[in-house]
Amino acid sequence: MNLSKRLKIFERLAQAIPNPKTELNYRTPFELLVAVVLSAQATDKSVNQVTPELFKVAATPEKLLALGEEGLKRYIRRIGLYNTKARNLIALSKALLERHGGQVPRTRKELEALPGVGRKTANVVLNTAFGEPTIAVDTHIFRVCNRTGLAPGKTVREVEEKLNRYTPHKFKRIAHHLLILLGRYTCTARAPKCAKCPILDLCEYPAKCLPASSPQDIDSISAGQKLQDRKRMAGRQG
Repeated sequence: MNLSKRLKIFERLAQAIPNPKTELNYRTPFELLVAVVLSAQATDKSVNQVTPELFKVAATPEKLLALGEEGLKRYIRRIGLYNTKARNLIALSKALLERHGGQVPRTRKELEALPGVGRKTANVVLNTAFGEPTIAVDTHIFRVCNRTGLAPGKTVREVEEKLNRYTPHKFKRIAHHLLILLGRYTCTARAPKCAKCPILDLCEYPAKCLPASSPQDIDSISAGQKLQDRKRMAGRQG
């Protein structure tokens, strides 16, 4: 896939998803960090079901640490791996207080040194809380990048490196959100909604799920998308 096609993909996605952002509910960098840790191998929806009550009583490292591991479990037991997550969040809160004055650090090295925080979580926090142009790769983005040909790779790290290399600079800050929302609602693992996809004609996936009975509809979708591309190009030139 060439750079021109990649640019068109991001332009299409930005037009289809004009305000891309995380679906996790949070108010502060610490609340975001907690929510992202909880979201590992869980859905954002399930995390949003438990964090409102949790954050009422423990919205800071001090209060979460005071809640204790067993107290924390009572709030998050509906989430998968809650025992491990509770242990990590208590240790994380302690580390924030001891090393960072209770504040969430703004560097990858410091974030990844926290208990329960890996590269993906660090990327999400850097991007969403602090506006850094990092691109976290989860299962949705890994699937989208390999399926479409946008940034194919055998590992999450390889996909991330290719996205960092090939994503147009002006889209880097929102690329993670655009791709995860595309993967979550359109380019799904099972029965992707290809006919409704804004990048249908740009996608290089050979096994598209298309209604074989109405190819003319698909042609009209592609024609409409190409017309919009030409209008955007004309606008930039004008």
